[in-house]
Amino acid sequence: MSATGFSQNPHELLRVGEGFDLSGVDPGSTPGFEGSKEEGSRLLARYDDQLSELQERLFAASRGGARDSVLLILQGMDTSGKGGIVRHVIGAVDPQGIRHHAFKQPAGEELMHDFLWRVAQQLPGYGMIGCFDRSHYEDVLVHRVRGLSPLEEVEARYGMINGFESRLAGGGMRIVKVMLHISRKEGQARLQERLDRPDKYWKYNPGDVDERRLWDEYMQAYQIALERTSTDYAPWFVVPANRKWYARLAVQQLLLHAMQQINPRWPEAQFDVETEKKRLAES
Repeated sequence: MSATGFSQNPHELLRVGEGFDLSGVDPGSTPGFEGSKEEGSRLLARYDDQLSELQERLFAASRGGARDSVLLILQGMDTSGKGGIVRHVIGAVDPQGIRHHAFKQPAGEELMHDFLWRVAQQLPGYGMIGCFDRSHYEDVLVHRVRGLSPLEEVEARYGMINGFESRLAGGGMRIVKVMLHISRKEGQARLQERLDRPDKYWKYNPGDVDERRLWDEYMQAYQIALERTSTDYAPWFVVPANRKWYARLAVQQLLLHAMQQINPRWPEAQFDVETEKKRLAES
């Protein structure tokens, strides 16, 4: 068992590769991790400081001219835990270095442009970590299942997405795409909890029940999207999400891996340090 608590690097273990079959992933499993919920929660807290330091280094390096950034894309059925990832993983770092956006149904000016336009408006700048709660993938998932666009248009979008993400990666952006994979039964239980607790009513959307009736169609749409758009420059990772603690730990490790690959460095001083120490002492 490695220091991270995983027997194998989650970046390799959870990555969508050739021949991937979503139906073969158990949403209740904890791939590569044999520890308990308590151990997982302790590890999550332990790595908060490391993630926070890497984020600060990323931000500082951009002030010295570095052109790196990170984009975490979270997709999943309703109640899959996207908000929990934002709170418990992204929430551990300085909010000044985060650009978070939750995509809803397009409206207003967004409808006047192609489907990638609104996404481009929310991309993180140099030195930033971007986090998308849903994304441009809604335009090949919901649109395919619900028939909101002609099938030939949906088919064309996979290539458009790959081209878009290739350009982002070429400009220094590390893209981490995560599907939080819960079971239909677990999703039902989480919706039931929202109906049983008055403090959760605000999170309940009657439309979620309508989407559940198309569960199998959504799983097929995800399978196609994962196959068509998991690339070397923007890989997909499928994270079993029935156990919230595991999903949070796994995503944290995926994000850490991306940051470690960048390995941001503190920028050199643009002034003479000893001179400034002397000037400060005399002030």
